Amino acid sequence: MEAGGLRLRVETRLGERPGIVVLMLDGVLDHETAAPLRDALEENVGAERVVVDCSGLRFCDSTGLNVLLRARLRVLAEGGRVELSGLHPPVDRMFEITGARRLFRVYADPGTALHAPPPAS
Repeated sequence: MEAGGLRLRVETRLGERPGIVVLMLDGVLDHETAAPLRDALEENVGAERVVVDCSGLRFCDSTGLNVLLRARLRVLAEGGRVELSGLHPPVDRMFEITGARRLFRVYADPGTALHAPPPAS
């Protein structure tokens, strides 16, 4: 999905088990490009797990952070969780300094995320 030729591509892939979705991001996530991610997250609110692969994300501003935080709350309300993988600087730094990194399980890559045991209740 591309935002009218803008700078963010979001690819949705199904996980190995039902209820698991991987959203692969490529580009820049900001006010102008957030719509494709917002739409993909909304389409997957009922998923057990949504792993957002940020390994192709070169930049994320406060709009992108807010999209992920809101999605996290919606997915949690439905009994699922949103997890992140592949955070690179400066994206990782933005999550760290805002405190948002503590709210998500963060993995090195989507493969590690998909094979991780579920969190203890």
